[in-house]
Amino acid sequence: MNNFIVKKSKKYVNNEILNWSAFLRLKKMKSQDTRLKYFYQQGTYNEETPLSDIQFLALDFETTGLDVDQNSIISIGLVPFTLSKIFCKDSKHWYIRPQDKLEENTVIIHGITHSDLTEAPSLEGILVELLDHLKGKVIVVHYRNIEREFLHNNLYNLIGEGIIFPVIDTMQIEADLKQIKNWSLRKWFSKPNVESIRLANSRKRYNLPEYSAHNALIDAIATAELLQAQIKYHFSPDTQIKKLWI
Repeated sequence: MNNFIVKKSKKYVNNEILNWSAFLRLKKMKSQDTRLKYFYQQGTYNEETPLSDIQFLALDFETTGLDVDQNSIISIGLVPFTLSKIFCKDSKHWYIRPQDKLEENTVIIHGITHSDLTEAPSLEGILVELLDHLKGKVIVVHYRNIEREFLHNNLYNLIGEGIIFPVIDTMQIEADLKQIKNWSLRKWFSKPNVESIRLANSRKRYNLPEYSAHNALIDAIATAELLQAQIKYHFSPDTQIKKLWI
């Protein structure tokens, strides 16, 4: 019986994949885009690899809105790290030309304006470089329905093919620790005083410093630090990657 699910349509489905290495090999065979084929060819870690042996990459997006079907990526920040070190010198930040229009209410949040995007490349224009950073790493995000689904849908709109990869979701870890069910990004934006698992609030629980929010690179660094703290307090360097990735 297959222990993974193949998805051919535009809509991203967040089903549980039990064997990521086998799944990525299958994706490599089925992908029609040479750039994605190369990405899948790099594979990923064995599911029993301890966290201490993992090369992570924290990833964060700013978008034109929260609707994955209608909105698009306008900023990408990423930084590689391990359990003991964050490699800021190898970090990267891009502004991205949007596939739709900027919305006034989101401009107020992230501060990215039309002038910032005038000469920005398209997502496809930086795709090779982006995939080169992502390949072979375990991607770490705070709320996977932004980073993984937006990248999947935006790529599908551009090249007719989406993307899938395993992630560790630091927001999901906090939700699991607090046994919070049926949470959503919109809930935590509209009710910030509820037992919040947003990035800034989650960091406070580990006495991590306050950073300016809604800058993709700063949020990527903040997410990397948060995972390091979560593992220190709730897991161990010997924890197997299969316990955390999704």
